[in-house]
Amino acid sequence: MPRNSERIHFDLTTLRLFEATAELGAITKAANRMALAPAAASRRIADLEAQFGLPLFERRPHGMALTDAGRTLLAHARSMMHSVARMHDDAAAFRQGDRGVVRVAACTSAVLQFLAADIQRCHAIHPGIRIDLQEMNSHGVVQTVTRGIVDIGLYESSFGMTDLPTLPYREDRLIVLAPADHPLAAKKSVRLDDILPYDIIGLTEGSAISIMLGRLAMQTAQLLHMRIRVGSFDSMTAMVAEGIGIGVMPAEVARTLAGGKRFRRIGIDGAWAARRFLLCHLPEQAISTSALAVIGLLAAPVSPMAKPG
Repeated sequence: MPRNSERIHFDLTTLRLFEATAELGAITKAANRMALAPAAASRRIADLEAQFGLPLFERRPHGMALTDAGRTLLAHARSMMHSVARMHDDAAAFRQGDRGVVRVAACTSAVLQFLAADIQRCHAIHPGIRIDLQEMNSHGVVQTVTRGIVDIGLYESSFGMTDLPTLPYREDRLIVLAPADHPLAAKKSVRLDDILPYDIIGLTEGSAISIMLGRLAMQTAQLLHMRIRVGSFDSMTAMVAEGIGIGVMPAEVARTLAGGKRFRRIGIDGAWAARRFLLCHLPEQAISTSALAVIGLLAAPVSPMAKPG
């Protein structure tokens, strides 16, 4: 069995086949997607397993399922394919006379409140740089930068520490969004103890707000009633409009999405409602001069009255 990377040899076709087999659960279906003969596809997977000395799939009567080792190595394979795609995009950008592509991952709160204006500023100041943006939760942002899939990440600081280089980005403040007829609607501001007795519409697992509310409830020995989780603030607003629960979201997002008479935007007392966003990035020796230029622009203080360009 191999014990060092010098004996590991495979090509992109094999990596794509590995991914397709994992997604489709059958080597014949994966071979069809890849336009390969089933026998050739089987040999490629068997050879990959032999090189690592590990079974990547469990062979079952009606298909194939990833082993624990297979799931771990699939994440590496996908990261490698992303890196190749980045190489292709960067080469294309330079062929077209651009300076390069900078990949950014950002949490939803940062995208909705700050990043659109920042990207516009970047286009005005650095017209030769293209920004490729991915939106995800804070956990996903840090993981994506750590794996080298993107150059820069923007996430909410309560997510936790990272070993990546980090800079301050922006700040916001959370509010409670409630239906106009909700018991909290008459209050000008609320505390954590006022919020937790009620059903809260949460965001998906990994959301900084959901993680923080869970941690605060645990610290105060209270229950967090978060039976419904949605994927966006738009969906949270729709649930609140129907009286299904209350939402906790940034004040600027609520002002944009929930300005009608059906809603009440209620301030939150407490330091926990004030949030900081951080910029993390790959080590400087691992990123391009274009990425360094974007980092400098994003990390620079911006006047609320500033205009792009």
